[in-house]
Amino acid sequence: MIDIKDLSFHFGLRTLFEDTSVMIQDGQKVGLVGPNGCGKSTLFKLIEGKFSPDGGRIDISRGTKIASVAQDIEDPSVALLDYVLASDKELSALQKELQDPNISGERMAEVFDRLEFLGAHSAEARASAILSGLGFVNEDFRRPLKEFSGGWQVRANVAACLYAPSNCLLLDEPTNHLDLETAMWLENYLVRLDKTIFIISHDRHILNRLCDKIIHVEDAQLKLYNGNYDTYERTRAAAIEGARLAAAKHERVVAHLQSFVDRFRYKATKAKQAQSRIKMIEKLGDAPAIPKDPEVHFQFPSPERLQNSLITIENGVAGYDDKPVLQNLNLRIEPDDRIALLGANGNGKSTLAKILSHRLLLMSGKMTMAKKMKIAYFSQHQTEELDVEKTPYEQLSAVMPLATETQIRAQLGAFGLNKAKSDTEIGKLSGGEKSRLLLALITKDAPHLLILDEPTNHLDIQSRQALLEALNDYEGAVVLITHDLHVIEYTCDTLWIVRHGTCQTFTGDLEDYKAQLLKNNDRNDLASDKMTSKEAQRRAAAQRRARVAPLKKEIRALDEKIEKLTARKKALEEQLTAQYSADGSIELALLNDQLQKAEDEWMRLSEEYEQACAE
Repeated sequence: MIDIKDLSFHFGLRTLFEDTSVMIQDGQKVGLVGPNGCGKSTLFKLIEGKFSPDGGRIDISRGTKIASVAQDIEDPSVALLDYVLASDKELSALQKELQDPNISGERMAEVFDRLEFLGAHSAEARASAILSGLGFVNEDFRRPLKEFSGGWQVRANVAACLYAPSNCLLLDEPTNHLDLETAMWLENYLVRLDKTIFIISHDRHILNRLCDKIIHVEDAQLKLYNGNYDTYERTRAAAIEGARLAAAKHERVVAHLQSFVDRFRYKATKAKQAQSRIKMIEKLGDAPAIPKDPEVHFQFPSPERLQNSLITIENGVAGYDDKPVLQNLNLRIEPDDRIALLGANGNGKSTLAKILSHRLLLMSGKMTMAKKMKIAYFSQHQTEELDVEKTPYEQLSAVMPLATETQIRAQLGAFGLNKAKSDTEIGKLSGGEKSRLLLALITKDAPHLLILDEPTNHLDIQSRQALLEALNDYEGAVVLITHDLHVIEYTCDTLWIVRHGTCQTFTGDLEDYKAQLLKNNDRNDLASDKMTSKEAQRRAAAQRRARVAPLKKEIRALDEKIEKLTARKKALEEQLTAQYSADGSIELALLNDQLQKAEDEWMRLSEEYEQACAE
């Protein structure tokens, strides 16, 4: 249980939380929502103890083991699988202890017992299953982390978080940097996980499927709503409408009272009544506040209508350095198409997007493009090419030299960048604001085709909804790559699947594709379970052999000791028969005592050995 009591926290001059309380019960799956910059990630750091509250406290019940996704990797030379396994610190420490040549047999037995309790025999299988679900292949497991890109290193951190022993997960935007297929695997994995989950996400699909509670950060307060995101949205909309009606009623009452005061305030016969109404107005106080989310609107300029197909590819082959990535491409894009490109990362979605945007030429085959067609291409890495010392206004002015200031500011305003933001240095803008600037830049010429590669990264839920509505109002064609199922579901009517070295139209709808993916995931999980079972049997046998080895060693030593004591006893008895000796009698008594103790110990160890072998 996480009990947040009267929490206050200030970041510089900003108040992120002020005297706010909320409780998360064990086993609940809770989504944390609110606009970018409201303090969601800061709240996680407060729960983990990385920040200290300015007031109040956060109580975490005894026995709660929290795991979260690391922000960086300390040693990138570590192999991927070893990195994930190391997140179970106790298991790793015990395995390291076994390497100590001075470890005693008794301690070794204790370590093996603890390792078996921790499931050490299935550790690699469990870690491998998580890595496979997150898109890694077996060949990746022994590669050092430094060989992976930043996005794949984030996946490694997610894998380590999921594998680490815990009963509570803090997940901050875990689906960022994931493709749709991997995001769906993660969603399905979390749904079936019997743990407390506290998740920050702008993906309403995962918030709907996973969460049974939503905490909204608003006006430095944490407000808990029952149900998933859609339920929260309806509940909050009803509360806002109620507050609006209450505020309107308050204004009517105050206006009525004030009207009486204004008419009769200075009449002696009504002065007392007027004073009474003034006190009533003071007692009513201010009108109830109406909660209000920041308004975000996007607008893509409408292109000139073209009659012919925008792009046609026949027998296309695409790749790099004479190595084909995609073959047998036979595709057509019409002026009003809304296409979602689906397929796991590495299958060639971005390669196809570059071909369609003419940033990469076909190795062979034929590609025909409509005359006068304009294409806008969005990729997240393009934000890194922006001049951080310029303002958005200056950046857009440079590529629109003939435009007036009004036209430039209108284009920026179409993507939620007001005058203040337009005159702020790009380096000081948030990731979402940079994405909006990039959308403003690429659409300045009213393109006929939008090719958007993960445009929702860094956009909050309100901005994603604004993008969805703008795409639906846009009069050109769209090719979209995104892991946000909600955006695909409400904007795209054609699915292209990129896999097996080509791209083909998927005949079903998005629900059919989701069902196919989940079926494959279940099949992979079953195979993983079988592998884990066989691996467990093999490892368990090895663990038993290792556990009984010290017992066998001690039993052999006792056998030798008993044999020597017996030989010495026999010789001493023969000596005493031939010649009585008081010293010999004392030694014989001691020998009998030692022999009895050795035989008793031998019997105890033998019984323990037989029991261990039978387990």
